[in-house]
Amino acid sequence: MKKVLYPVVFILFALLIFWLGKRFGSTNVSQQVISNSTIVKEIAELASLDVQGSASIKRSNIENSGEWTDNLKKAFLENTVWVTIPYQAKYGVNIDDKLFKVQMTDKKIIINLPAPRLLSYELKMDRMETSNRKGWLLSQDDETYTAVQKELYRTSRAQLENNPTYIQQSKEKIRKVMEQYYAPFMKDHTLEIHYDGETSAPALK
Repeated sequence: MKKVLYPVVFILFALLIFWLGKRFGSTNVSQQVISNSTIVKEIAELASLDVQGSASIKRSNIENSGEWTDNLKKAFLENTVWVTIPYQAKYGVNIDDKLFKVQMTDKKIIINLPAPRLLSYELKMDRMETSNRKGWLLSQDDETYTAVQKELYRTSRAQLENNPTYIQQSKEKIRKVMEQYYAPFMKDHTLEIHYDGETSAPALK
């Protein structure tokens, strides 16, 4: 709830200052709202994208080569494990002063931000589901599950770190929040958000 309230409070504060600026004819007040890096930084950090899903993995010592020995191996030596664990991830920008800047020209508001990335990743171990299939000659081995869980965390995190869909959704969420904050100034300015590593960014209407 706090994550939702903070941006709203900042936006309402900006609207109030903007109204006061117009009411008393002070352009300096409006410019301070536009270039207030502290508020913009807070909004950027709070406009994070929450993602939930399930990560799954299967590990087996049976390759199903099609040979007649496959069924024999399955009966006596198979060790197949399935693990499924729900996860919660968060994408957003980790503000670095070297990569963060707010600039204002006569017709543009330009915000430079670090590129969105995976900020946190958590496996919900209390909701883990497992199953296994073992041959007659193999006994239960808890270390196998531990190894599979570690591999699941490593591989699923790597997939999310390079997920272009979630990274783009994070950019869109930041853009929408910034547009709300700067809405009072959009009659006279266009908003541009540049991310580190990008050569250019289109103006946002």
